[in-house]
Amino acid sequence: MVSQGSILFRGQDITGLKAHKIAQMGIARTFQASTVFKPLTVFDNVYTALHMHYRTHIVESFLHTRSSHDEDRSAIQKALEILEFMGLASQRYKIAGELSSGYQKALAIGIAFATHPRLLLLDEPITTLAANQIEIVMNLVSKVRNTGTTVIIIEHNMKVVMDYCNRIAVLAYGKKIAEGSAREIRENKDVVEAYLGTRR
Repeated sequence: MVSQGSILFRGQDITGLKAHKIAQMGIARTFQASTVFKPLTVFDNVYTALHMHYRTHIVESFLHTRSSHDEDRSAIQKALEILEFMGLASQRYKIAGELSSGYQKALAIGIAFATHPRLLLLDEPITTLAANQIEIVMNLVSKVRNTGTTVIIIEHNMKVVMDYCNRIAVLAYGKKIAEGSAREIRENKDVVEAYLGTRR
């Protein structure tokens, strides 16, 4: 909930817009807690996310017209491609709620990626993950970024932030105290003082 100020995306004020409107504009996000549809299969999770961009009218879908059939077939193919891209192809028939935490994190990112975002927001994507799972998930995040999607990560694991982020902003008590490359952040006196304390 925005208490003050405004949020601009590509020059447009999106403050207070409903979530589905924001998604249609090209912003997707994941949450710290699991956001997968646990009773559904891995494939159905991603396939469902693709429906946001369906152009076929609901009546055409109900009547199973050629256009609805073609669009559905395209969505199936796209879902399979995303699962392959996210390293989840071998898990596609599994129930999402039965996946390991690492696979669930990857699936959540895959669901968000299926909406074709220009901007992907990830809220603590590696929370609860083991060290080997962290590397896998962050490599997936890097793959998504390399497609041209801008990725913003909120994360407390400083090693991950330093290793994977091109640009870093540091907040202390809700205020930005520094912004720059990993090297600039490491050498920033305000950051050192805020998070490591001053030398005595």
